[in-house]
Amino acid sequence: MRLRKTPLRYTAPDMKHNSLPEEPSYPEVRTGQSIAMLKALHILTRDGRMNQDSRRKLKQVYHLYQFIEPLLARVLAIAGSVQVADIGAGKSYLGFILYDLFLKPREDASHVYAIEARSELVRKATTLAAQLSFSRMTFVDLPVAEAMRSPRLPDKLDVVTALHACDTATDDAIRFALQKQAPYIVLAPCCQAEVASVLRQHKAGALADTLAEVWRHPLHTREFGSHLTNVLRCLQLEASGYQVNVTELVGWEHSMKNELIIASFKDLPRARPAGRLHELLEKFGLLNLQKRFAAA
Repeated sequence: MRLRKTPLRYTAPDMKHNSLPEEPSYPEVRTGQSIAMLKALHILTRDGRMNQDSRRKLKQVYHLYQFIEPLLARVLAIAGSVQVADIGAGKSYLGFILYDLFLKPREDASHVYAIEARSELVRKATTLAAQLSFSRMTFVDLPVAEAMRSPRLPDKLDVVTALHACDTATDDAIRFALQKQAPYIVLAPCCQAEVASVLRQHKAGALADTLAEVWRHPLHTREFGSHLTNVLRCLQLEASGYQVNVTELVGWEHSMKNELIIASFKDLPRARPAGRLHELLEKFGLLNLQKRFAAA
């Protein structure tokens, strides 16, 4: 018996039941977060959907926030409000996230100051803050050195952050935080070349010392210079009375520069770290940078 072949027919899905919802839900997003803000920061896609890249970005945001939120909470418990400054803010990515997650639910005098020298970025961030009704954000279009003296900023700040501030911008942020007597400082240094440049200049004379093998090759000069820079920064903060913790900022911007320095002012003894700081500067021929790493 021959079987009759029936041609296969394509049946279109019932779009009435299979269409995507008009208002997507985001199980990964914390309750109460601004969807408009997440779209503007490209954490959500333009059409408001979540994809693999979006989920990764959001995970990174929350990972960063978990380091900063306890510091904000400590200040709030004591002072009733918290004043935050983000140095080299760029598009004010961090400031918006901190405001949305921490400041927005509270009705107090807390404030976020975003300091960025590029006026165009400041204008865009100011517009976005107005659209979101984030009224306790101030955007200051000044270099850090000028911002230290600006009347647009308070004399004292509670938390100072500088994330991926390139080269010497992290050092500027440290000086800013010390001047503003900030009890908490959060730093994620990025590319940094100044110390490596000085090491390179003195390489010929230093090679008589076996230790100079650590930075003899150009790649090692760059990487060792970067590492040494952050060691000096930690000693600078310790010599200013801070307790310093160093950890990884995992996965942020897919960068190997994922070191996170968290400093809490404890008024600790300063003589030993100050001495070690001077010894390292002298040992590696960096005494001309002593002013840059000066303690408070």
